[in-house]
Amino acid sequence: MNFKLIAVLIVFFATLINGLGQIFWKFGANQLSDLGAATPLIFMGFLFYGVGAVSFLWALKHLDLSYVYPLVALTYVWVSLMSPIFFDDAMSIIKWAGIGLIIIGVAFIGIGGDSK
Repeated sequence: MNFKLIAVLIVFFATLINGLGQIFWKFGANQLSDLGAATPLIFMGFLFYGVGAVSFLWALKHLDLSYVYPLVALTYVWVSLMSPIFFDDAMSIIKWAGIGLIIIGVAFIGIGGDSK
């Protein structure tokens, strides 16, 4: 398997893990009292973010920043797709269009990243 492909897959993994971190934060935030005592779900969100950050750092070591960083926008896609599942959030045609535009933009940047 191509090394660059492995690095890109790791970035995809990092964005998915970061999206899951956001989901755990939302679950935890829903359980917060007025005193703001952190719940285990909030700590799980931080754990997911940590795993995502380490994965992202590995990819940054092996790929150009200008190629890798725009892939972080995929976190928005993951959160938008998971929110209706976990929180019954509504998905409008505008949200679907936004997801499509993010994916197209990331693809264009990825294609442009092969100019070396």
